[in-house]
Amino acid sequence: MAAEAAVDAGELKRGAIVVGIDDNEHSFYALQWILGHFFAGGGAGYKLFVVHAKPNPTSVVSIGGPGAANVLPYVESDLKRIAARVIEKARELCVANSIKDAVFEVVEGDARNVLCDAVEKFNADVLVVGSHGYGVIKRAVLGSVNDYCAHHAHCTVMIVKKPKHKNKH
Repeated sequence: MAAEAAVDAGELKRGAIVVGIDDNEHSFYALQWILGHFFAGGGAGYKLFVVHAKPNPTSVVSIGGPGAANVLPYVESDLKRIAARVIEKARELCVANSIKDAVFEVVEGDARNVLCDAVEKFNADVLVVGSHGYGVIKRAVLGSVNDYCAHHAHCTVMIVKKPKHKNKH
């Protein structure tokens, strides 16, 4: 009802785009691609939500031997530092592209669940993720956040693949 009132009042209802990022060049390429294609000129039609899934320290370290629990605070500290660096780099990309109202969020958990939950939380029209370019076997062994999101997110999922650069002779 509020959305209808906003449209009646002449306000433009903005769609939502969630971009999942992590600490690799493929996710930052996807963010840059989205900024250039959907937000050029301010992106008035969309609201941007940038989400980083910070792994739980216990999922990174297998707890098994004596002293393993002593490592967890160091792992947690590193994960927080990485998350801060990822968000800062994303923020810099947004500012460089004149996007000043993007929302940045770090959520602890498995990236597949974090991104699908973000789609629901922000009522996203599109979820954008970068492609790592894994082959079939590596994707089958490691699992794929992209594959999971494509099957479980309740919106369009855009997988942005970084083009391979060809050498000129």
